[in-house]
Amino acid sequence: MAASSSFNPFALKSLPKTQTPSSSSLKPQQRLLFSPSTLSFPPSKALTSKPSLSSSLIPRAAVDDDEWGKEPEPAGNGESGGVVVAESVEEVVVSEVGELKKKLKELLYGTDRGLKASSETRAEIVELITQLEAKNPTPAPTEALALLNGKWILAYTSFSQLFPLLGSGRLPELVKVDEISQTIDSEAFTVQNSVKFAGPLATTLVTTNAKFEVRSPKRVQIKFEEGVIGTPQLTDSITIPDNVEFLGQKIDFSPLKGVITSIQDSYSSVAKTISGQPPLKIPFTNDNAQSWLLTTYLDEELRISRGDGGSVFVLIKEGSTLLD
Repeated sequence: MAASSSFNPFALKSLPKTQTPSSSSLKPQQRLLFSPSTLSFPPSKALTSKPSLSSSLIPRAAVDDDEWGKEPEPAGNGESGGVVVAESVEEVVVSEVGELKKKLKELLYGTDRGLKASSETRAEIVELITQLEAKNPTPAPTEALALLNGKWILAYTSFSQLFPLLGSGRLPELVKVDEISQTIDSEAFTVQNSVKFAGPLATTLVTTNAKFEVRSPKRVQIKFEEGVIGTPQLTDSITIPDNVEFLGQKIDFSPLKGVITSIQDSYSSVAKTISGQPPLKIPFTNDNAQSWLLTTYLDEELRISRGDGGSVFVLIKEGSTLLD
């Protein structure tokens, strides 16, 4: 019985106590790892007080754990920032276009619409034209007919055979081409190309009248209907100086004033008679009298077009400061 009483089936063995190594029993490397100076903990209430069950069950608001925080909201309406940027970009483009047009005007000066331009000048002009076309403010010119409407003065062309007399030098020495223009009526869909010849006694206007059809946002088809040779507009009077120098000698015309006055009176009468005659019209019956025109740049004062022969035309709106 003594043996059985010493046996207790419900006896529990006590757990061994956890032994914390002392610094003296640690190896040098271990003492370094467990040194108090290397173990730093943030201050916490959990180390000084027991957690309360009731406080741990209190519901708390969710906290944004994004370590970077929320992005700041833009001030004002978000769309206004985009509008400001767009306006700034537009102002820059307008400024660049203005500079390009100014350079083009300087290059065109003295070239006689490109007919007297050197190969180097032509290359520079073509480069400026290409840059302007890349910044075209009117991507669909045929949908902005109000801008196309009006009289446009030809300032440059690469198509020297547009008017054969200009390229061949067959005009009389005293006759010059005073103006080449194109007038567009966007309501009637008509185009009038005009060449004004000027001489010492008269001016003459040669025109071609055509209809145009819109074929694409940039392209129009032109069908010529007739050519018109205007009646020469004679000057009202002949201005003769009092004297002229000829071979080193001064010739006095004062004794001939009576004769000159009589000639002037007769000339004025003839001028009025001739100028009152109707122009000569020549109809075009050939179906091949057609062409197309591609507008690659258009604003209120400048238009750049390309023809079906690969030629380039630079035209300036009548009244523009680019013509000064």
